[in-house]
Amino acid sequence: MKPLCHPIPGRLNLLIGMVAITASMGCLWVASHAHSWWWIASACVLFSYTNNTIFSLHHEAVHRIFHPNPRINDVAGILLAGFFPTIFSVQRISHFGHHRRNRTDEELYDYVLPHQSWWLKTYWIYCLLTGFYWAIIPFAMLVYLACPWAYRSRWFQEGPARWWGFRPFVLDIAQAPIGRVWFEGLCSLAVQVVLFASLDLSPLAWLLCYWSFGLNWSSVQYSDHAGSPRDVIEGAWNLRFWPFARWTFLNYNFHLIHHRYPNVPWIHLPKLVAPNDANPSFWSIYLRLWLGAQPAPTGPSPQPLDELKP
Repeated sequence: MKPLCHPIPGRLNLLIGMVAITASMGCLWVASHAHSWWWIASACVLFSYTNNTIFSLHHEAVHRIFHPNPRINDVAGILLAGFFPTIFSVQRISHFGHHRRNRTDEELYDYVLPHQSWWLKTYWIYCLLTGFYWAIIPFAMLVYLACPWAYRSRWFQEGPARWWGFRPFVLDIAQAPIGRVWFEGLCSLAVQVVLFASLDLSPLAWLLCYWSFGLNWSSVQYSDHAGSPRDVIEGAWNLRFWPFARWTFLNYNFHLIHHRYPNVPWIHLPKLVAPNDANPSFWSIYLRLWLGAQPAPTGPSPQPLDELKP
């Protein structure tokens, strides 16, 4: 596809980022210091959306479309990654790998292939639906900080990474320069330390807020692909979201358009929807995932892209 020229809303993204970070910090503080379960629950629910706004901006930075200044883009990406928490370079490597391998046999979480275990594939789906998929990412960051060479270990690649279905991503991450990735992981850890120290956070309140975010975030991460055509680019959906979710997720629901034009900023995605594009509701896809892995359609796997193209 030909690259499209759409301006990056850098100032708007910076403003939204500051508002979302302030709101997320406020939610963490309320959850840690409120004495009413109603306030704590409200803070957790709101945090699940404001932190998704931060993630959506981080996703823009991963694609280098958060800000037109590359240095500001990457510094912001490192900061925003700390609120997930994850490592900015790891997310860029993994996400570009997702764009290359989408709906191939290597990245097909909703379907079970003849040589695969239905129980294991269904377990992966339930990890997505219950928030454990989010929890794996901060844990993986801690593993990298403690022992970055583990990602280059054949035991790690063929053992835990293969069992969890992340082997292709781990192989990509293993090629990255350890110094840069480790430094960015340390920055993310520092963000979390500053949050705990400055807001006097309760570990339980932190966990409640972040698990609420993990549930909300994970619910979208394969609903935007499950059941879509087995095509690297066309294998995604433009989901119907509630307006509040669409605004806080910054048009993340227009995921098919994003896969067609990965270098187009979030603000321009709605205008690129084609008249004949499918537009299923989020709930129709999400609820179907609870049935577990389905037999994969017959036919060959699509071939991964050689690189991420605009």
